[in-house]
Order: sequence, then C-alpha cells, then structure tokens
Amino acid sequence: MTNSADQAKSIRLAIVRQKYRPDGGAERFISRALEALNDQNIDLNIITRQWEGKPNPKWKIHLCNPAKYGRVSREKGFAAAAQQCWKQEHFDIVQSHERIPGCDIFRAGDGAHRVWLEQRARVISPFQRLLTQISPYHRYVLQAEEAMFHSPELKKIICNSEMVKRDIMRCYGVDESRFAVIYNAIDSQKFTPATDEQRHASRETLSIPAGAVALIYVGSGFERKGLKPAIEAIASSDRYLIVVGQDKDQKKYESLAKQAGCLERVRFAGVQNNVLPFYHAADGMILPTLYDPFPNVILEAMACGLPVITSQTCGGAEFIREGHEGFVCDALDVAKLSEFVKKIPSRLENAEMGNAARERILPCSPKNLSQQLVALYYSLLA
Repeated sequence: MTNSADQAKSIRLAIVRQKYRPDGGAERFISRALEALNDQNIDLNIITRQWEGKPNPKWKIHLCNPAKYGRVSREKGFAAAAQQCWKQEHFDIVQSHERIPGCDIFRAGDGAHRVWLEQRARVISPFQRLLTQISPYHRYVLQAEEAMFHSPELKKIICNSEMVKRDIMRCYGVDESRFAVIYNAIDSQKFTPATDEQRHASRETLSIPAGAVALIYVGSGFERKGLKPAIEAIASSDRYLIVVGQDKDQKKYESLAKQAGCLERVRFAGVQNNVLPFYHAADGMILPTLYDPFPNVILEAMACGLPVITSQTCGGAEFIREGHEGFVCDALDVAKLSEFVKKIPSRLENAEMGNAARERILPCSPKNLSQQLVALYYSLLA
C-alpha cells in the first residue's frame, strides 16, 4: 500500500508505440489513457517513430525514426532505437505497446501473434500457410514476442480482455500473477444513442430507408475483422450493412456483395475520423473478427445503444450475454451469423437490447481506467 507521500512524487512514464494512427484501436487506447492520466502527478512521454495525432502540449514526444529497409528492418530498427532512448532517459516506468524486450510493462493490445496466426490459418490457402511459416517477418515477431514475455525486466502485462490473458498463458507459460486485466475506456457522454433527428439525418446521408434495420461494421483490415462473413450473413436477409474502414482489397468485397445479391444494401463509407454519425444510422453492430483482443469499436457501438454480434475470438464477447447485449458465435459460422442478424430489431421498435448494451459499458470510464493504471504504476514502484 502506497502512502500520499509516495504518490506526491512525479512518475516519469514512457509509452512506446511505433506509429500513431488516429483511426487505430491501440492508438485510441493510448490517447484516452494519456488524457485520463493528464490530471495525475505523471510526467508523460511518448517514444514513437511517427505521431500523426495532436498530442497534448504537456506530453513529451521522443521521435525514434531510424532508416528501414523492409518490415523486419523496420521492427528491429525501432526496437533498438526505443531501447536506447529509454535507457538514456532513465524513465521510472516504460510501458510498451510493441513487442520489445526490456520494458517494465507490456500492453498486449494486439494480443498474441501466435494465436492470430492460428486463426488466420483457417481462412488462407495451404500455399499461403507455407509462406507464413517461412516469412522472415512472422518469424521475427514470434521470436520478439517470446523474448519479451520471458524477459526478466518485464513486471506486468496489461491485457484488455481475459481472452488475451488466457492466450498468453497458454502460448508462453507466463504466470497468472504477472497479468493485469484493464478494459479499455469509453466516453459514454460523447458516444450516446441517436436522437430521432440524428438517426434520420445519418440515414438520409447514407440513403438508408427510415424503417430498415441496418448493421454497422467498423474496422480496417477486412480479412481479419470478418467482413466476408458479415456480408454473407446479411445477404440472406433484408438488412443493410454500413462498412466503415479501409482495405486494399475493397473491390474484392464489393464483388462479393454483388455476387451475394446485396450490394445495393451495403454502404462502403471508408475511414472516418468521426464514426459517431454512422453509429447513429445503425441498429446494431456486426464484427465477426477472426482474432481481436478487444476492439474499441465494440465499446463505442454499445455506448451508442447498439447490440453487438461478434465472435468467440474477440475479447468483446466477454461483455455480451446471448440475447441481452447481443450474440456470439464462431467467426466463420455464417449460418449462426445470419440467424443473429435477423434477431437484431430496429431500435425504433425495440431498444431493450441496445439499452442493455449501453448499461454494460458504463463502468468502462476514463476515470476508472486512470485509477487502475495509476494504482498499477505505484504498485510497481513501491
């Protein structure tokens, strides 16, 4: 137990993230955590290669941008530069969001790479699986992951779901005492259910009929996030699908929707800095992701009063009881997904499930996130 004198001392905290993208889930956790920690007695530092956001003037940005000649070179180069930076600066605590041995805390926001490869193997060809096995990049990431989890400097692993904690324990034999499960924060005052006027305006922009039931999918990297089964699930219904996000193979998914006979009910909206109006156009979310530790978009959707359909390999499933806040099944079970899609009602006719979803996420406040992180930091310094 730390006393007030201990907590009066300023903590020099470094957060490591290679590249900050405003639309990235990990980056949104970092920015929300930093904002939540802003009132604490903490000297906030960010070690990064590239920061595209608008950091608070109080935060100190340490740019580490060595030359890179490919994916492995990029990862190795940043890891070495970040290690050099934190050794020179002598921070009290280094919290890495990258797989870099030597950090005090690792936040496993991307989960376990080994588990992601296990899940991805379910949807790729035998030749692609072979390429993955011999890929220098995947081999490097797996080696870095193992080295980091077995590093003597690593004191705590922050997981944003119990699922990820179990995955890491299974794959790397890490003792349960080294974990802290801290769920992401959501601003439930910003993400709120749509008023009738907001719903109407958002639907008018997207050309979605007022009486139709629409589901929203939010995520870049369509293969991983399960856009194919999402499209196939709505194809056999009269539901609309709003797709927010980007992927280099978007044309392939447009062709899939056309072949399935539902392209006229799918809206490809691209990446959006403000997703709120798109949530306001929807009655529910569908995210049958192959592997996702706990996407922020699930918290956002639930805060907006949307029930969620997701997969067993998504940490967000921990917040969903079947038929209460949404539905959960295997990521590739299109028959189940189709059944669940038809069970999502129009929010205008029945808001009970959506209201339960919003109620479930209310404890995930920035204040609670801040308290849990600060308690963790002081316990490590005690």
